[in-house]
Amino acid sequence: MKLSMGKRSLLSAAAAALLAAASPFAAAQAGWPDQPIRLVVPFPPAGGTDTIARLIAEKITAARNWAFVIDNRPGAGGNIGLDMVAKAKPDGDTIGLGQTSNLAINPTLYPKLPYNALKDFVPVALIAGQPMVVVVKAGSPYNTLGDLVAAGKAKSGGLSMASPGSGTVGHLAGELFAQRAGFKFLHVPYKGAAPAVTDLIGGQVDFYLATPQAVIPLVKGGKLRAIAVTSIKRVPVLPEVPTVDESGYKGFEANDWKGLVAPAGTSPEIVKRLNAAAEQALAQPDTVARLLADGSVPLGGSPEAFARFLQSENARWGDAVRKAGVKLD
Repeated sequence: MKLSMGKRSLLSAAAAALLAAASPFAAAQAGWPDQPIRLVVPFPPAGGTDTIARLIAEKITAARNWAFVIDNRPGAGGNIGLDMVAKAKPDGDTIGLGQTSNLAINPTLYPKLPYNALKDFVPVALIAGQPMVVVVKAGSPYNTLGDLVAAGKAKSGGLSMASPGSGTVGHLAGELFAQRAGFKFLHVPYKGAAPAVTDLIGGQVDFYLATPQAVIPLVKGGKLRAIAVTSIKRVPVLPEVPTVDESGYKGFEANDWKGLVAPAGTSPEIVKRLNAAAEQALAQPDTVARLLADGSVPLGGSPEAFARFLQSENARWGDAVRKAGVKLD
């Protein structure tokens, strides 16, 4: 039976309507992005996470002419900003820059996290990672990591380790290393990196696992001594400083990484386009140079690889939190 032109048109229209209903964001995907993308940074302006977010947004804008609005939402160890991303519409117009703390540590550290790090986000792209730098004051008797471990084992009560706060990457990286090396320390948490560094220089604490940005100027200025980095490879900005792996603890690695995430339910097509844009930005020599100058290393990779990495990091850091016996409200 032949259909009239009118009936064929009606059937075509009905099919199109069904397709649109089955994919509510199909029309949006076709023209996406049609407005500035909100990039939520769960930490204050001018910090390491914010700097990397602005660098990637700048490079994507230059290459693809996409507009970004950086939305700094600090608080609760990054939980406030990431929760905003988790609860945003999954239309590609809101993404976030998560990191080790709020995507891998906090799920175990906080008993009542407002989001599920493994279910409420779609991993988009790993952006950059940086190690912790094990530092002591310039006049310290500890010239190598071996010296530090030997002292930690010999000293009654152990050595004292500063951190910028309980449950931070620096604190838990120290816990992971002490477990591996077989010594104990007294943890001295501070409200941020600045007071921790001040007391380290003053001799009130013995050592500190710090981000490169916090200590590189002081190491180069002769006020602190760097004795190891927690990455598998040496950091180009501190080429003379050995890794923990080189120092006798094979395979040890603890990095503070950052990665783009989108709300769960964001279409695979939008995730793919975001990932491609991030990969393009990370491949630019200027991006690489700026990251290396801060002690960071560009990462990249597929969304699927990031998802697998996130699963493994949750398990590893969660175990470190449990063994350290740390809980925050």
